[in-house]
Amino acid sequence: MLLKLMLLVVTIFFPFFGWSDAPENWQLGFQDPATPIMEGIINLHHDLMFFICVISVFVTWMLSRTLWHFNFNLNPNPSSLSHGTLIEIVWTITPAFILLIIAVPSFSLLYAMDEIISPAITVKTLGHQWYWSYEYSDYLNEDNESIAYDSYMIPEEDLEDGQLRLLEVDNRMVVPTNTHVRLIVSAADVLHSWAVPSLGIKCDAIPGRLNQTSLFIKREGVYYGQCSEICGINHGFMPIVVEAVSLPNYISWISSKLNE
Repeated sequence: MLLKLMLLVVTIFFPFFGWSDAPENWQLGFQDPATPIMEGIINLHHDLMFFICVISVFVTWMLSRTLWHFNFNLNPNPSSLSHGTLIEIVWTITPAFILLIIAVPSFSLLYAMDEIISPAITVKTLGHQWYWSYEYSDYLNEDNESIAYDSYMIPEEDLEDGQLRLLEVDNRMVVPTNTHVRLIVSAADVLHSWAVPSLGIKCDAIPGRLNQTSLFIKREGVYYGQCSEICGINHGFMPIVVEAVSLPNYISWISSKLNE
């Protein structure tokens, strides 16, 4: 009974903690990763922060030491030294070496983001002013039509308890977990960008061009994103909601869509 009461409180007051991946108030870090790509992005960020902190501390120490020891009172006669070969070699080779170290995981992550691994499902998403539409072309009904629907933001006055303002939609994009999904992104009018932080995806939607990216979601959940390319007056009102479900539930959802 106590556990059910705790779950009810969490669901009502903190809906994004247990059931969805969405921005939190005063959030500074990343959202919890749900894909291997996002895990790689977070790990790369942490690795880079190590170098940034070391370099920042070193440069701050050098500047402070210079201001302290080489001020006018301690050195009334300025130094005539114009250059030093050794120190110039050091401050040229050291940053180059650091960049080479950083380049290895960076290029590895970039190639992983572009790789499409034998997708089991293909979903086409199309950006409009100002909503998204999705098409599952792998499945055809009796009329030889694929599954296609539009996804509009739910107005604030129609939100139910626990739903997130400016992030909820009437029709979510549903995909199975632990399955390679190819996402084809385009636009019908102007530039848009399909971005979901927890999935590590930000793919530009360009009219007349098909961009593709891959998804491999490791856990069930609801993942929120938004258009990340300024596309007009209602740019902030075309959210993205991806619902990752188990494979049996996904099959049931596909069957219900085909029978509509």
